[in-house]
Amino acid sequence: MSEGELARREDGDDRLGQEMAELVGRLSDDEIDNGTRGRLLGRLARLLAARARRARAAGLARGRWLTDVVAEIGPHIPVRDLQTLRAHHQGLTGERLADSLVRAAQRATTAVGATGGALAAVEFVTPPLLLSAPAQIVAETVAVAAIEVKLIAELHEVYGVQVPGSGTARGAVFLQLWAQQRGFDPLQPGSVAAALGLAARTGLRKRLMRTLGRHLTTMGPFLTGAVAGGTLNRTATRRLADTVRKDLRRAIGAPAPRPGADEDPA
Repeated sequence: MSEGELARREDGDDRLGQEMAELVGRLSDDEIDNGTRGRLLGRLARLLAARARRARAAGLARGRWLTDVVAEIGPHIPVRDLQTLRAHHQGLTGERLADSLVRAAQRATTAVGATGGALAAVEFVTPPLLLSAPAQIVAETVAVAAIEVKLIAELHEVYGVQVPGSGTARGAVFLQLWAQQRGFDPLQPGSVAAALGLAARTGLRKRLMRTLGRHLTTMGPFLTGAVAGGTLNRTATRRLADTVRKDLRRAIGAPAPRPGADEDPA
């Protein structure tokens, strides 16, 4: 490949990456309607298909390409600060605010799962992507990962657990926390790195492939696929949130809330 062809390919990848980052940011917004979310998911699927065709088949099959894509867009996922979160959630604080965030994230991942699972006509990527997964299912995986990474980052805001570093470095940390399904421990900052090295990328790839595998099980007729996709995503998001919140309460020395109690650990 000549230098000119390589430059054009890299420029094309950059433009695709920027647009995918924008789409993922919009898909992580819990306030968009289902129709808009479906259109955004379809556009993301087409962009992923175009990006995949530029990659080597070996990287696609092992999931390395998908990991690179998510690592690229991860730092661009919009994360709201505590003041903005309170404004968007009727002034709630502490555990009630965290509850509201989790419910919103569950609604978003449920909607993504229902949209992806309900797709009857799917566009397959050429060359075969991740065991011939439909592009829409890959897009669903990326969208759910983004929503859950955003949830983890914003739960850290609610509980007042600060992750040091710049926006890009913090984005890498939150991706690792999503891969590990846990919260940040200020007493062990070395357990996650500010850059995605080989070990971190391996962990991220494994988590993405598990998520992709879950979404592949929803490939059924219209309603069965939609119901299964929404239910599996909602359950997984809640399980992740429960684990992260437990870790964050431990980090700030706050007890688990009693049922019905009003606590404000932030």
